[in-house]
Amino acid sequence: MEYAEAVDGFVRQLALVRRLSPATVRAYRSDLADLGRVIGEEPLESVDLETLRDWLWQATQRGDARSTLARRAAAVRSFFGWAHENELIPLDPSLRLVTPRRPKTLPVVASADGMGQVLDVARDAAVEGDPIALRDHAILELLYAAGIRVSELCGIDVDDVDLHRRTVRVLGKGAKERVVPFGGPAADALAAFLTRARPALLARAARPAPALFLGARGARIGSRTVYALVARVLGPVVGSEHVGPHALRHSAATHLLDGGADLRAVQEILGHASLGTTQIYTHVSAERLTATYRLAHPRA
Repeated sequence: MEYAEAVDGFVRQLALVRRLSPATVRAYRSDLADLGRVIGEEPLESVDLETLRDWLWQATQRGDARSTLARRAAAVRSFFGWAHENELIPLDPSLRLVTPRRPKTLPVVASADGMGQVLDVARDAAVEGDPIALRDHAILELLYAAGIRVSELCGIDVDDVDLHRRTVRVLGKGAKERVVPFGGPAADALAAFLTRARPALLARAARPAPALFLGARGARIGSRTVYALVARVLGPVVGSEHVGPHALRHSAATHLLDGGADLRAVQEILGHASLGTTQIYTHVSAERLTATYRLAHPRA
C-alpha cells in the first residue's frame, strides 16, 4: 500500500473509531503529510527507524518546540502501530523512537482583578446593544464562568443552555457529554444576548442554525473568531499577545481552587479524565501563594 493511501485510512479511523477532536486529527494528518515529503516515493514498508529519527532531527533544526516534536513522535508511533496491527507492514519502525520530553510550563492565568476588568469592559461595550458586542460579552462570561474549551463553546446549541438552572450541556473530548454550572453574571449576559442580539445575527444567515453563538453572517461561530476576541481583550491584561480561550479556562480553574473548591469538583467541571491533569492548577495556586507571602510577610 502507498504511504498516502495508508495515511488516509489511519486518519479516517482517528475520527470515526477513536473519535479524536477535529483539531487533533488535523494535527496528525499535517505531521504525517510532512513525513510523507521526506519519504517521497518510497513504499510504506521501507520506512525505518533512522528515517523517523532524521525527520524529527530536521524539525529540531527548524526550531520546532519540544511540545510539537512530542506530538509529531506520537503521531508517527500511532500511525505505524496501526499499520502493523492491520498487517500493512511486517515491522513497526517507531517502537524505539524516543519522544522528546515536554517542558514543564505553567499555564497563563489572569488575576481575579484582571478578569474583572476584562469582563467589565466587555459589559460596558454591550450596553449600547450592538449584536457583536453583546455576543462577545456573553462568550467571555461563559468561557470564564464554566471553564469550558473553545471547541465546546462553539458546539453549544441554544437548547443546551438552561438559564433557569444556570447550566450548559457541552460535548467534550472523546464525545463525552457533561453539564456545567455558571453564575449570575454569565446568565445575565446570555439572556441579553439571546433576546437582543441573537435574532439579529440569525436574520443574516442563509438558513437558520441551532448554534448558540453565531458569527457576523449568522452561521455557527468558529474557533478563530473566539481566539481573536480573547487575544484582543485578554492579551494586554496578561502581557502576551499569544493568548487564547484556554487562558480563561486556566484562570477559572485556578480561581476556583484559590476560593477553596475541591480538586475533584474542579476536575468534573473541566471534564478532565485524569485528576493528574487538574493538579497542575494547584501548582499555579501555590506559586501565587508563595509570591503573596514573599510580598506581604515580614519574615519572608
